[in-house]
Amino acid sequence: MPDLLTEQHDDIVVVTLNRPEKRNAFSPEMAVRLAEFWQEAATDLSVRAVVVTGAGEQAFCAGGDMGSLIPLMLKSRAPEGEWETRFAADRKQLYAALLRDARFFKPVIAAINGHAHAGGAEFVLATDLRVMSSEANLAVTEVRRGLIASGGSLVRLGRQVSWAHAMELLLVGEPISAEQALAMGLVNRVVPPGEVLSTALDLARRVCLGAPVALEKTKEAMVCSNGLPFDEAFAVETRCARENAKMDDAREGPRAFMEKRPPVFTGRRPKS
Repeated sequence: MPDLLTEQHDDIVVVTLNRPEKRNAFSPEMAVRLAEFWQEAATDLSVRAVVVTGAGEQAFCAGGDMGSLIPLMLKSRAPEGEWETRFAADRKQLYAALLRDARFFKPVIAAINGHAHAGGAEFVLATDLRVMSSEANLAVTEVRRGLIASGGSLVRLGRQVSWAHAMELLLVGEPISAEQALAMGLVNRVVPPGEVLSTALDLARRVCLGAPVALEKTKEAMVCSNGLPFDEAFAVETRCARENAKMDDAREGPRAFMEKRPPVFTGRRPKS
């Protein structure tokens, strides 16, 4: 079985990190496959939202595999085999896999079925909506391994929770429970283990009731304006609003509302 599985349910793709025997730790194969998936899904009109989860019940993701991916990232050994060679040819594929480049604007929902540690926690921070098992915990453990959390957490975490909470997670490196993550605002829902994926899929279906380009442009404006001065941030918002206004769906939504019927969104531009 490949280290990454994808399964499409109507407009939603479920992506499963598929190394349960290794707590779904990132392997070179997983990183390469996931980087390629994001690139393809970004332009696939049949994909409106993505749900990411881990195989099994023990872990969502334990971060980078210490025996394969991390040594390759540190260049402490030479690659072996096809996937390690492909990964070593461009180590930035790991950042693309973790959505560190902030260029994927379709909604991403995390179904955190088990523990999310190190790079697994960083991956969670790259998602938009998060459903977490009541039995899971989350930890940014890199400093305890002599590393730093360079998959996006050092930038994202302080923008998502308070400074004190962010620094405790990053500097202490100890796990927090699902209830603590909920109280911090790191996750949207905490549910029993058996309800994690179904709850995430329900959220994804509700997200998909929105127009696809309107969803993307909303996320783009939120991500790209984050931290900017007001004038620059409003310029980003205005650009995204103008781009969305060119879509057929921007006419279909109000028209359907006035005609008292469900809208039929296509994500297409008007024919010239």
